[in-house]
Amino acid sequence: MKRATCVCLGGAVTLAPFAAGVVVLCDPLRRKIGDAEFVLITTLDALPVDGVPRKFTVRADKEDAWNKFPDTAVGAIYLRRIADSKVHAFNVVCPHLGCAIEYRGEAKDYLCPCHNSTFDLETGTQSPDSPSARGLDSLETKIENGGEIWVRFQNFHTGISEKKPIV
Repeated sequence: MKRATCVCLGGAVTLAPFAAGVVVLCDPLRRKIGDAEFVLITTLDALPVDGVPRKFTVRADKEDAWNKFPDTAVGAIYLRRIADSKVHAFNVVCPHLGCAIEYRGEAKDYLCPCHNSTFDLETGTQSPDSPSARGLDSLETKIENGGEIWVRFQNFHTGISEKKPIV
């Protein structure tokens, strides 16, 4: 009877800390990941009025399961001024295999150096001979506070025809 009582009491005493540890370890898995937020990129003055795109690094606070990394580079985008207060943004990641695209000024298009595919400057659609399943991934932009450019930055799955965000 003594042994059975000791085993029961020992189990009860260790169960509470064990359960608390499991809750702490599983907490990041229970958190819901929200939609992408707008990130301040630059100002309208930094973009040429002639519509030539400029590449910008996107910096934001990054968080993984247990760590926070403030003001970290999370990606890059091409911004292009298309009107006085209108801007168009493309993610620099090629939707085919994830290579970084480049702007070619002489051809006025975007090029993926990994598979020599070209994308239209204005719409981001792929060339007919492209192995990419879709065109470049455009991003939502907004202009606030007298010329600040904010972009809802997201990365998307590559190799599929659907524009599906990575969460």
